Amino acid sequence: MRVVVGLGNPGREYDKTRHNAGFMVVDRLVDRHARAVPARARFNAAAFDGRIAGEPCLFLKPTTYMNRSGLCVGEAVRFFKLNPAQELLVIVDEIYLPCGTIRLRPGGGSGGHNGLEDIGRALGTDAYPRLRVGVGPKPPGYDQSNFVLGRFTDLEWAAVAPSIDKAADAAECFVTKGLDAAMNAFNAPDVPRPARPKPERPESDPARIPPEAPPPA
Repeated sequence: MRVVVGLGNPGREYDKTRHNAGFMVVDRLVDRHARAVPARARFNAAAFDGRIAGEPCLFLKPTTYMNRSGLCVGEAVRFFKLNPAQELLVIVDEIYLPCGTIRLRPGGGSGGHNGLEDIGRALGTDAYPRLRVGVGPKPPGYDQSNFVLGRFTDLEWAAVAPSIDKAADAAECFVTKGLDAAMNAFNAPDVPRPARPKPERPESDPARIPPEAPPPA
C-alpha cells in the first residue's frame, strides 16, 4: 500500500490557487487511476482507492485546512501501519521553486510551510518523501499568504500546467520504482532560487483556522 497525499485548502474559493498545487496533482492521479471510484470521507480527507501498475494506492485530499494537514496524514499512517520513509508521498506547493519545476526529496524541514509543519508534528519525524511543485517566486513586497492563496497568472499557468502532469508522472514512478528512481528521473538540475527568509506564520492566512474549527461540509 502506498498513500499519496496532496495538500491544499478545501472550498471553491481556493480552487486553482497556488497553495492547492498538491490537490491538482492528486486530481490528475485520480483521473488516471481511480476515475470510476467515488470519493469517500476517510481520514479527514476525500479518499480515492486506486492502483498504479497493480500497486494499491490511496489518494488523499485533506478536508481540514492547510495548517491541520497532519490530522489526515497521521491517521492514515497509523491505520495502515506505514513506514513513512517508504510508503508515504506528500505533494505540496513550493514558492522557492520557479513555476514549471518539481523536486522530490526524502525528507527535510518544512521551509515555513504550515502543512508540512503540521505533518511533521503528527508523525514525529520529517523523514517522509515530499514532492514539491514550484509556484514561485514570490514578487518582492508581496505578502506571502496573499501570494500563495492567489491564482496563477496566465503566464504562470502556461508553465505550471505541464508540471502538474510531470508531478503525477513522478508520483507514479515513486509508487512503482521507489523514491531513488523517481528522484533520478524527475529532479531537474539545480535552478536559481530566492533565498529563504526566516519562516513566517502570517496571521492573515485563512489556512490558520483555529484547531477547534470544524472542516467544511
